[in-house]
Amino acid sequence: MSSHTSNEIHTDPKCFTGLDVYAVAGNPISHSKSPLIHHEYAKQANQAMHYGRLQPELDGFADAAKHFFASGGKGMNVTVPFKLDAQAFADQLTMRAQLAGAVNTLWIQDGKIYGDNTDGAGLVRDLLAQGIALHMARILLIGAGGAARGVIGPLLEQSPKCLVIANRSPEKANELVQIFAGLASSKEVALESRSLLDLESPEKTPYPFDLVINATAAGLSDQSPLSPAALINIFTPSSFAYDMVYGKTTAFMQQALQRGARISDGLGMLVEQAADAFLLWRGAELAQFIRPRAVLAQLRS
Repeated sequence: MSSHTSNEIHTDPKCFTGLDVYAVAGNPISHSKSPLIHHEYAKQANQAMHYGRLQPELDGFADAAKHFFASGGKGMNVTVPFKLDAQAFADQLTMRAQLAGAVNTLWIQDGKIYGDNTDGAGLVRDLLAQGIALHMARILLIGAGGAARGVIGPLLEQSPKCLVIANRSPEKANELVQIFAGLASSKEVALESRSLLDLESPEKTPYPFDLVINATAAGLSDQSPLSPAALINIFTPSSFAYDMVYGKTTAFMQQALQRGARISDGLGMLVEQAADAFLLWRGAELAQFIRPRAVLAQLRS
């Protein structure tokens, strides 16, 4: 590996005198668009900061994060596979990070490390920016892993009519229904779990959905979690299909198109969750200067 590449994925805050240093940590990380997004926000809001990449060893997140903050790093975004490590690393978690069960944003303040999760807020803002009504909507969330768990709270906050969590093994979906039961009840949302097989049955899935979100990683390997039989029950031409994977039209998105539904990948969610992290780090008053949709348009061009 050349030293240039090595530096690119091992940001050392000591190398950037006069700048506040941030980074995104993941493994692998060289493909990440986060540095580009945050440098755009820094430019828009006139902030003296550098944002780089970190690729800790798979069992070395805590050491890498400790070294980064001890060397003067101000904040860090965290992606696969370190969101649970980041949660364990933080001294204090926000309420939404506790609910999400994972952390994607860290920062240091008065010697303490704070952890938050901006994924769900980013998803909701991207959906609203695309004109998707969430209030009183019927929502199907496919998957019950960390990505799904991170967005349930913010989706429930929008008071949809119902939120159905479907997963290959219904036990994990049931677990999430129990964790979020209190919030769902306070928002008067019908929160239910199903197996992927249940989606094929007109008795168990008697109505289609306004919004179907794929929170599984199936799209990365050109798979879809949905069988052809399930498509008939869940999609109509007025449905909107959202895949958290970005950068390509996934098998899930192609299935939705065949049923006449509208589709989106997750690039807007990436840009919007980054905006949330940026404002946590640099100050909420900068919201008037940053333009996430302009950054998204630039990434799409």
